[in-house]
Amino acid sequence: MVETQIESRAICDENVLNAMKKIPRHLFVDSHFGAAAYGDWPLPIGEGQTISQPYIVALMTELLCVGSSSRILEIGTGSGYQAAVLAEIVEKVYTIEIVPSLSQKAQKTLDGLGYGNVKFKIGDGFLGWPEYAPYDGILVTCAPTEIPQPLLDQLADGGRLVIPVGDYFQRLKIVERRSGQIKIFENIPVRFVPMTGISQGKNGK
Repeated sequence: MVETQIESRAICDENVLNAMKKIPRHLFVDSHFGAAAYGDWPLPIGEGQTISQPYIVALMTELLCVGSSSRILEIGTGSGYQAAVLAEIVEKVYTIEIVPSLSQKAQKTLDGLGYGNVKFKIGDGFLGWPEYAPYDGILVTCAPTEIPQPLLDQLADGGRLVIPVGDYFQRLKIVERRSGQIKIFENIPVRFVPMTGISQGKNGK
């Protein structure tokens, strides 16, 4: 998977590559999808949500530009796979999921794999997690129609926010905070499940 899908597409961060070589991706999907877990595609994980394709996980993690002392906020726990990749690299991961059953299942998986540096919350990711802010990096795995202001407010100076933005047509964006100024860069077109919750004007996810 790493050689054919990730390294071949110019992902070169050794921390990212090593994390994805180590983590048993098949444990984050239902058993009947086990044979497809390492393929170059997203997979359903229930509740209308998906686990992102390996390349996208690697790309977004590399774009964060984080190190071993970083504290990261993840919006959209889902299966817990992206949180596990981050947890292999950084000091602490704070992850929010609006669907209780997904959060609970992900926590069970990550606890079973020994990831003690991940803290879970069930809630509306649009609002972030101000209690532990500011964060050195924020990674969002669902797409709002605009960049949530609470996430910008919770980003540390020198930090990065990596987020898909849009409705049907989405673009991966990298947001940097430097000396109090916000700069936004665009990356590749992507397709993520929509961010939902009260803050997005919808009920549930």
